[in-house]
Amino acid sequence: MNAMLIDAGGRLAKTVVPDPVRREGEVLIEVHAAAVNRADLMQCDGNYPPPPGWPEWPGLEVAGIVLEPPDSSRFRPGDRVCALLGGGGYAEKIAVPEGMVLPAPDGLSMEEAAAVPEVFATSYLNFVIEAGMKAGDTVFVQAGASGLGIAAIQLAKCAGCQVVTTVGTPEKAAFVRALGADVVVNHRTDDLGAALDANPPDIVLDCVGGSEFGALFTKMAMRGRWIQIAALGGARSEISLDTVFRKNLRLIGSTLRSRTNEMKREVLRSLEREYWPKFASGAIRPVIFRVLPLEEAAGAHGILRRRENIGKVVLRVR
Repeated sequence: MNAMLIDAGGRLAKTVVPDPVRREGEVLIEVHAAAVNRADLMQCDGNYPPPPGWPEWPGLEVAGIVLEPPDSSRFRPGDRVCALLGGGGYAEKIAVPEGMVLPAPDGLSMEEAAAVPEVFATSYLNFVIEAGMKAGDTVFVQAGASGLGIAAIQLAKCAGCQVVTTVGTPEKAAFVRALGADVVVNHRTDDLGAALDANPPDIVLDCVGGSEFGALFTKMAMRGRWIQIAALGGARSEISLDTVFRKNLRLIGSTLRSRTNEMKREVLRSLEREYWPKFASGAIRPVIFRVLPLEEAAGAHGILRRRENIGKVVLRVR
């Protein structure tokens, strides 16, 4: 089969590799679409290797058709599915533990279904399981026009929360406002600190970090929960600890990829039970910015590196 391997220079190259062999408890999937995530870029840069046992090429979420299910499976050959992966999605086939495979939500195309597992599971894990999100909370989401940001805004609004978010262009600001964001901050022109002073968040989902982290962290509401899932803006900052204990603030480091398969299975089952009906009704939906063929994966990565996208970039495999 064809797969997009990373060469010694960090470049993606279409390469013929052996077909995967399904092991006990795995579902063999014919991949039709694979969504692109910033973690894939980090893997190409040599900073985010896949967990043991997963293919060496990138790809954290796919949609496709079941070729071979395990014995006593809820899936049958020909079923439309989407799946969360530890890696290996940029290929024509993938073998995945059954617990990480879900029926494709009703009404979604293959490209849309591929854009669901990683970002919606990440949002659910951190908002619901880690932070205990509830109606009335104020939620601050960094990078609101990214694939993850769009998923997070939708889940927070469905839960009855006020949403504060950041963007980098007027076009992205208009989009997230239409999506339901209540307070939108252009990080290039607006004062984010002032916005958080006026709307102290109960929950923060942050992929940026950087030098401003310490100053922003202490602007949370009492008993606020700050969830750090990446540090794209830098991994070092200073923080005033007296404010941390005075306001009972919590910092939670969290990544989905490093969780056990059992933990991922529980997250995905809860996500399916609670949110698949909302996909079917159109209450929530992935947003696709662009679809490119598999062999143009490097171009897809370039879109994310230049931060051009509003929503997800997806690779069409077949």
